[in-house]
Amino acid sequence: MKYYNCLLALPIVCLLSGTISAQAPNFIGVKGGLSIPNLTSGSNNQNPLSNGFSSRTGPDFGIFGEHFFNNWFSLQFEVDYSAQGGKHNGLQAITDPFGSNPPYFYANFKNQARLNYLLLPILAKGTLPLAEKWEFFMDAGVFAGFLLSAKIVSSGMSPIYADPKGQEEVDSNAVNFDNTQNIKSSIHSFNLGFAGSVGFAYMCGHGKIFIEAGGNYGFINIQKYAADGTNYTGAATIHIGYQMAIICKKKKT
Repeated sequence: MKYYNCLLALPIVCLLSGTISAQAPNFIGVKGGLSIPNLTSGSNNQNPLSNGFSSRTGPDFGIFGEHFFNNWFSLQFEVDYSAQGGKHNGLQAITDPFGSNPPYFYANFKNQARLNYLLLPILAKGTLPLAEKWEFFMDAGVFAGFLLSAKIVSSGMSPIYADPKGQEEVDSNAVNFDNTQNIKSSIHSFNLGFAGSVGFAYMCGHGKIFIEAGGNYGFINIQKYAADGTNYTGAATIHIGYQMAIICKKKKT
């Protein structure tokens, strides 16, 4: 717990130290929006259970602090909740329900991998004035990710097939696939990756209203066990938000 507390305190400490020592404005803010994640497979992944994911949608929101070094360059420290994962809809591989060969059978149902992370990005950010109150910005950096929850949520009914094209029925009786399975114990609790975004901000009083589009990608294979395949997290993101300026002048000596 001490390790987690130190990581969570880092953005606040960096923001406060920058605010006290600098005359340029710094910002604190909130943002929220949509995550469109997917699970990509490793180049050598031959496991049909972890191949062929498509994107799902989920929430993405957080708080952040931004420290300006000059009028155009800043560092941004964030604490974000990020929905990750992917989905299989339609005919897909399942583990052998009969305890015999072949090792995989197939069924037609809906299946979602719902992974939720706490992300701690540190981003280098460039800001370019466009008009009197408009700005364009671009940021990029790295994040540390901590797994909050991991579930497989499936639904639907289907016969069991022996082939991936669904032409060889093994059992014509429809099987109910409605189920929620906690898989947190089989997923690595830590991830490290890249994040970035581009967007536009509008100066409003002592703050800014902004909209941004970006994404993130994890460098670490999420599965603990080789039998589960190889997958990497990643998501496209869209946010709207507001940040408020904090200006502290140095005390005269």
